[in-house]
Amino acid sequence: MRVLITGGSGLFGSKLAEVLAESDYHVYSGYLEHVPTHGEKIRIDITDEGNVERVFNRVRPDVVVHAAAFTNVDKCELEREIAYKVNVIGTRYVVNNARKYSSFLVYVSTDYVFDGSKGLYREKDEPNPVNYYGYTKLMGEYEVINNLSEYCIVRPSVIYGSTPASGKTNFVLWVIDKLSGGERIKIVVDQWISPTLNTNLSVMVKEVIERKLSGIFHLSGATRISRFDFVKAIAKVFDLEVELVIPISMDQLSWVAKRPRDSSLDVSKAMKVLRNKPLDVEASLNILKGELSPINY
Repeated sequence: MRVLITGGSGLFGSKLAEVLAESDYHVYSGYLEHVPTHGEKIRIDITDEGNVERVFNRVRPDVVVHAAAFTNVDKCELEREIAYKVNVIGTRYVVNNARKYSSFLVYVSTDYVFDGSKGLYREKDEPNPVNYYGYTKLMGEYEVINNLSEYCIVRPSVIYGSTPASGKTNFVLWVIDKLSGGERIKIVVDQWISPTLNTNLSVMVKEVIERKLSGIFHLSGATRISRFDFVKAIAKVFDLEVELVIPISMDQLSWVAKRPRDSSLDVSKAMKVLRNKPLDVEASLNILKGELSPINY
């Protein structure tokens, strides 16, 4: 099976390529700037319609996992034209070619399509993004829904993993680095999330691909937890000083873009349908610990 991953050097895309490469898949890892570590490397600029067409014509994928996106929430708020071009127009080009080549499409969305007013969102809950990043990702969902018959939209939350990707670290590695160095860090106590280990997400998406599961799936971690309690859990698993974690509230931070207060996801559908289940925080962090070598923390 030929699988094209856009965003193949990203936190999720790189891990998915690694997971798929261990099975009988021909993986094409699409990238723009940072060269992927797994799969056959192929440069793709999703904002260039002609380039997208040439890549699809070369690869002729059975499956496309569209993970490429402009994900910096504050920059999306400030650079709206670029955010729209990447997250909406770029998705449109990928969708159009998926339809042309009869490719099954997996679109990687986000918990930020919700406003955070209640938490534990189900797949059928009405999206209502509070920032421009969430808006563009929701518009990307609509591009998929309105133009394809074979697709799966997956929504994770706060993806993390053992390796920095696309030239940047992730929240958990940042926490481990700071606490390991004896630095104090300020973490919000009033924002709830469903942290998602990229390894767990990749295994679940692999099953989605194999079974051609369609519709919308919340594929986050199984635990609703505050950022503060998540950091305490990280400190416990990695034997770090929890006293270095300073609790603050969301209104004490000078974010450019508004964040949802509780964008945690209900994963009961995935729990029921998938053989590979969403994992809770403790199980995920212990897997992460096993993936990290002692020199990393």
